[in-house]
Amino acid sequence: MNTDLITYLVPVAGLIALGYAFLRTRWINRQEPGTDTMQEIAAAIAEGARAFLRREYRVLAVFVLVVAALLVFANLGNPESSPLVAVSFVAGALCSATAGFIGMSVATRANVRTTNAARTGLGPALNVAFSGGLVMGLCVVGLGVLGLGVLFVVYNSLYGDLWDFSRVINVISGFSLGASSIALFARVGGGIYTKAADVGADLAGKVYEGIPEDDPRNPATIADNVGDNVGDVAGMGADLFESYVGSIIGTMVLGAAFLSVPAMESEGVGPLSAVLLPLVLAGIGILVSIGGSFFVKVKEGGNPQKGLNTGEFGAAGLMAVLSYFIIDWMLPAEWTHSSPISPFSEYSSMGVFWAVLIGLAAGTLIGLVTEYYTSTHTKPTLDIARQSVTGAATNIIAGLGVGMFSTGIPAVILALGIIGAYAFAGLYGIAIAAVGMLSVTGIQLAVDAYGPISDNAGGIAEMSHLPPEVRERTDKLDAVGNTTAAIGKGFAIGSAALTALGLFAAFMQQARIERIDVSQPTILAGLLIGAMLPYVFSAMAMAAVGRAAADMIKEVGRQFSEIVGLREGKAKAEYARCVDISTKAAIREMVAPGLLALVVPVTIGFISKDMLGGLLAGVTVSGVLMALFQANAGGAWDNAKKRIEAGLTLDGQTYGKGSDAHKAAVVGDTVGDPLKDTSGPSLNILLKLIAVVALVIAPLIA
Repeated sequence: MNTDLITYLVPVAGLIALGYAFLRTRWINRQEPGTDTMQEIAAAIAEGARAFLRREYRVLAVFVLVVAALLVFANLGNPESSPLVAVSFVAGALCSATAGFIGMSVATRANVRTTNAARTGLGPALNVAFSGGLVMGLCVVGLGVLGLGVLFVVYNSLYGDLWDFSRVINVISGFSLGASSIALFARVGGGIYTKAADVGADLAGKVYEGIPEDDPRNPATIADNVGDNVGDVAGMGADLFESYVGSIIGTMVLGAAFLSVPAMESEGVGPLSAVLLPLVLAGIGILVSIGGSFFVKVKEGGNPQKGLNTGEFGAAGLMAVLSYFIIDWMLPAEWTHSSPISPFSEYSSMGVFWAVLIGLAAGTLIGLVTEYYTSTHTKPTLDIARQSVTGAATNIIAGLGVGMFSTGIPAVILALGIIGAYAFAGLYGIAIAAVGMLSVTGIQLAVDAYGPISDNAGGIAEMSHLPPEVRERTDKLDAVGNTTAAIGKGFAIGSAALTALGLFAAFMQQARIERIDVSQPTILAGLLIGAMLPYVFSAMAMAAVGRAAADMIKEVGRQFSEIVGLREGKAKAEYARCVDISTKAAIREMVAPGLLALVVPVTIGFISKDMLGGLLAGVTVSGVLMALFQANAGGAWDNAKKRIEAGLTLDGQTYGKGSDAHKAAVVGDTVGDPLKDTSGPSLNILLKLIAVVALVIAPLIA
């Protein structure tokens, strides 16, 4: 097998993804944007999103330059790494930021075109919304594979003969650090922005003023729609970009241990096969995602969820089949390798294949479990809706219970997945399972990003006073979008757990830690500190949303009291003031949680590498469960509110919009908003960022 040829073909897959994303973008731009009013509203949303990203990226540019300088200084003269790790770091940051910016820009063009397409039918609207999400998904996988592939080719070509190969991988790991850093700030900043606006719009509009959330009289409504793009499109894109490259790099590090295995040469597969396998799977996954996108269709009156599931699950099934042939081609039938950090020694290509299947299955199952606990049509959300009849307190109690209980099955799935992947292929199996889970990220992210585009489309329809059937179609897309978003969050959490474990194993290998013994006091101390971090991090994010939402509610109240005719619809709200409040709060509040995730592991690592190992174990276990609880509780509260809005009959009485039960459900939804869209999703990145920080500093503390 010609491994040199493979290294050059991998970046080509990234170029194919970006090329197809460009074609889809051109198609979206050719669609009609609708009436002048629709275009004016869409332009305000797009400008608000661009303004936020410009200000956020200016702050992050300073951060990237400072960290790059520190990486250069720390790695001068280091025989196991190189100052070039700073180049990888900057490349990872740029690719992550670029993917987020392109995806968000296209989403803000797709939203109004989805609204206009909904004037003619459900199918055309789904096509536009999904196309907007697909551009985000393909930019993430395309830039990830292209960036990693090019860095691997360059470093291996220039320094492969001079450096030990593990040194090449150490330098490339900086790419994941750059992606993780941008992802955390994008997720936290975008989450604070979107939830400050959403909570403000919900409480000030629905509860205090008794008007719909997307009513043009509501001054926070433009900020709310902007938030959907910067939080749920750019933020989620950055999150999965980080998981995607992190899982690949973790597997490459562990695969480098097989370079000296005789079977890799004797069977003609090549010594780099185990290192290149995750890149090849990712490249094939791009082609499969593009193919799956052609099956996402819906007829008028049909269920959009069925079309989305056909494309997503069809792509996953095809990827499972292709994985068998790829792994059989790239790896020897059997080989032996012993490692000081794992007793596993008997490997096989079939074992690696089963590990990949386990990753695909675990991701799908966690998504389905998440759908059950958060869907508008299942018992958990119905129970919360029923509890809303007796007030906000019982609604919140029920939502907390659903969120806590929902961690059980996903935790068992992850536990069985970890045991199964290890049983088939050791620590390499756990890492490659994460790659398997993320191999069709292109279409998975498309399905997720479709949701906020549909949500925006509904808002534009409401504010433009379009006929009721248009809003009915966008609401149908949006309802499915809420479910796909919840599934996406569950999938992101599952992938974060496996990716963090893969990076954890890679850290142990690079730092030469043979085992983590929790009976040792330093390791136990690290375990407790790690378990504490998700709680403190979540508290910081929640408090930030609370402060920003309070400012938003005051501003909305001020406008209703001071702008004559606003309540009657005879005057125009000052939307820009609310956009500015969310923007300033997000930029100001995102810094502290981001620094916490970077400073703590570095400090602990230089105190004791074993203590850092304990910290990684603690933050992974605690963070995964906290993320599941927060995401599922928030999703269940949201859809319980929507269930009441659609009409809830209990004991012969029907409760709908404007009822006391609805107001209680709105309170529960606003409590759940920062849980599911700010602190919960940000925990995924916290786990991976801390793990990749540990991996990058491993050569310095080994």
